[in-house]
Parts: sequence; C-alpha cells; structure tokens
Amino acid sequence: MGGGMRIIGISGWSGAGKTTLIGKLIPALLARGRRVSTLKHAHHRFDIDHPGKDSYAHRMAGSTEVIVASASRFALIHELRDAPEWTLEQLLGKLSPVDLVLIEGFKRDPHPKIEVFRAANRKPPLHPEDAMIRAIATDAPFEGCVLPQVHLDHIEAIASLADQLAVPVEQVFGR
Repeated sequence: MGGGMRIIGISGWSGAGKTTLIGKLIPALLARGRRVSTLKHAHHRFDIDHPGKDSYAHRMAGSTEVIVASASRFALIHELRDAPEWTLEQLLGKLSPVDLVLIEGFKRDPHPKIEVFRAANRKPPLHPEDAMIRAIATDAPFEGCVLPQVHLDHIEAIASLADQLAVPVEQVFGR
C-alpha cells in the first residue's frame, strides 16, 4: 500500500450523483498528472462474471479466486464464501500503488470525504453528522456551513479539493 498512496472518499446517498462525479473527476485528475484508482462499495450482490463463461464455471466449481487475463487487462474475482466482508483497509491493500484512490461508498469509514449532495434527492445531508466530511459538492449550497462548498458542475474545483483533502492511507489506518 505505501508509496504515498492517498485516499479521498466521495460520499452521499444513492442517487446523489457520486458515480457520475467520479467519472468526471478521473480525467480531470489524470490531466494533472495523477495516477488514479477507484474503489466502490456495492450494497447488493453483484457479479462481473456470468453463466456460460469459463471463469464462472471455475468459481461455481469452488475456486476461491479466479483471474481472467488478457493482453489488455486482468480481473481478479475473489469469492468470500462464508468469510466476512473485507474492510476498506483490506481492499485498499489489494490495489497497486497510485497517487490517489477515489473511494465511492464506505460512508461510515473514518477517511476524509467529499459529500455529494443533490437537493432533488430529498435526503438529509451527511455533513452535520459525519466529522470526516471535509467539503461538499452540491447543487444547493448550505448557508452558514463552514465546510468548502463547490457546485457539482465545477469539476476542476472539485478535483482541486480531492487533491488537497486526500490523505495517505497510513494516516487513516495507522501504518
């Protein structure tokens, strides 16, 4: 994990636009010379592998891990079976070193976050309750809020916040 890898969360309720924002942030951060990875938490069962594929057959036969590899990419599928869900720290440990990891979800974990808030979502903001929220990307600014606030459409400003507010993995997990 080391090597100066820094992390910043992109948190908010479902429907706030986290994935859309991350899709815009990545190119903005790459243009600044940052190597970027993402880590997304899914709240439901998901599958990247489907019946009829060899990797699916391997997994269904009982393989704990299956790697599918080509000249362009590889994917590691790790089947937890009855083991507990991995922690954010464990998952970060699986990533190759990069400059910045954007973490989507994991809103209850103790890492710095930028809250994505969309008024039309009709959900309460996270920032008053979550002390790890360091800034807000929003379409409806909060009066009297001391946190930095940036409009959701100002990608360069949000990229600057992500870059400034990200912290080394070791700072969060005490390594």
